Amino acid sequence: MAALLLSSHLAAASSSSTTSASARPAPRFVSFRSAGAAKVGRRGGAVFASSAPPPPAPAVAQPFRSQSPSETTVLVTGATGYIGRFVVRELLRRGHPVVAVARSRSGVRGRNGPDEVVADLAPARVVFSDVTDADALLSDLSPHGPIHAAVCCLASRGGGVQDSWRVDYRATLHTLQAARGLGAAHFVLLSAVCVQKPLLEFQRAKLRFESDLAAEAARDASFTYSIVRPTAFFKSLGGQVDTVKNGNPYVMFGDGKLCACKPISEEDLAAFIADCIFDADKANKILPIGGPGKALTPLEQGEMLFRILGREPKFIKVPIQVMDAAIWVLDALAKVFPGVEDAAEFGKIGRYYASESMLVMDPETGEYSDELTPSYGSDTLEQFFERVIREGMAGQELGEQTIF
Repeated sequence: MAALLLSSHLAAASSSSTTSASARPAPRFVSFRSAGAAKVGRRGGAVFASSAPPPPAPAVAQPFRSQSPSETTVLVTGATGYIGRFVVRELLRRGHPVVAVARSRSGVRGRNGPDEVVADLAPARVVFSDVTDADALLSDLSPHGPIHAAVCCLASRGGGVQDSWRVDYRATLHTLQAARGLGAAHFVLLSAVCVQKPLLEFQRAKLRFESDLAAEAARDASFTYSIVRPTAFFKSLGGQVDTVKNGNPYVMFGDGKLCACKPISEEDLAAFIADCIFDADKANKILPIGGPGKALTPLEQGEMLFRILGREPKFIKVPIQVMDAAIWVLDALAKVFPGVEDAAEFGKIGRYYASESMLVMDPETGEYSDELTPSYGSDTLEQFFERVIREGMAGQELGEQTIF
């Protein structure tokens, strides 16, 4: 049963993340090293988060917003990730010149080499660099400036404790510093709706950077940001399609009603992120976003899958307490054996997604709200399930994020 709950490859932390130099603009950013972390508190029995800096003043007119897409260069980090690839394609489709930062080995478990990465992101200008090295990143990007806007799609691969701060905070900060150094006036951050209830290390790291980003906009009125907090991705809900197709039951925690989400497709999310470049109404705002339709519980997702397959529903209901017991043991071991720290964190991540809704939390009640979670796009989970049944999960692999 433990193997069912968490795939075996989660037992170890992932070690990977993820104009001329003389003519480039002088950096205008602050170092943020002493910036305050996001505050965490409680309301109505629920944990909530708020950024430490005061909200920035309304954005001043920015020259790049009056330019055509072909005149507006966009930097994308995390360009080979699940969402980053679609963001690059959407920006290119709209006519933006794109500078895409990638690792020399990209994709699930680094299976794609440099030639494959360049071909996949063409005609973007691909820059191979290390986002965890601030000096190297700026040096590698300098020949490709100026930059008008930046999109950061970086995310730690497994959510391990050290990796979260290395990627979700520091590498993301390096992206901001490099972008500002090359003249970027707007920064779009791909965050996550779950940071509103920060119980996990990667959520705390993301919140810390959100706080720094708001502080930079408060310091410089000519700089703006958009923080995009999506709900669940389609691929995170597709892991059981093949097993159910092959006649096995659908596995869920409790009664299948512990949580709900409004999943959004990668194409729709990429389009929303691209909208943030020119849409002044999305400047200096936190933007939660989900896909079309009502929020769906795991039970409803399973029923939908069986209906598409034309079969009677069969479910395995796993008590959530099974995960609690495993986490308690791992936490105890981590106090004696630091190497177990990430295994404990992975267990907590699984527990969080099994029981917390990926919806906006009502600040008055502390409850998750379908109605308060905005919808965008036209792709539905049902359409995604139908496609995966026909074509499989090619291109949608979960890698280190597998739970079932």
